[in-house]
Amino acid sequence: MSDQEQTPKAPPKSARRRAREFVLQGLYQWRVGGADEAAIEAYAPEMEGFAKADREFFVGTLRGVIGQQAALSERIGAHIDRPFTDLSPVEASVLLMGTFEMINHPETPYRVIINEAIELTKAFGGTDGHKYVNGVLDKIAGGVRADEVAARRKGR
Repeated sequence: MSDQEQTPKAPPKSARRRAREFVLQGLYQWRVGGADEAAIEAYAPEMEGFAKADREFFVGTLRGVIGQQAALSERIGAHIDRPFTDLSPVEASVLLMGTFEMINHPETPYRVIINEAIELTKAFGGTDGHKYVNGVLDKIAGGVRADEVAARRKGR
């Protein structure tokens, strides 16, 4: 067997998943490097793979998270065990993005948002960061999407 036959090919990434990756990278640049929204939006299209991303979702989410960051971090702060500023930049950015999406994109099931956040944290964050992100976003979903969470638990 060749190497190609042994390794199953990962399914192609959706345009929205790609957009989330670029939002995460942009938020990281914003939090760590101090880049502003305009600089991030100007730079992102030059990055490899951006043409396959959902540009509208990218711009809306990036602008939304930056614009609502105080309210989002306050909501997150109610569910974490340390000051928001002490979170790693990747975990903080993923939590901001996931919380924003839960509030502003009710058409996306909360479990999809949490699963996407877990995958991003696994890919870009620390070893067990995804477990922390999962727990926090699950608590946030209980408040933001109480009916959806209750219906899902009832259907188990």
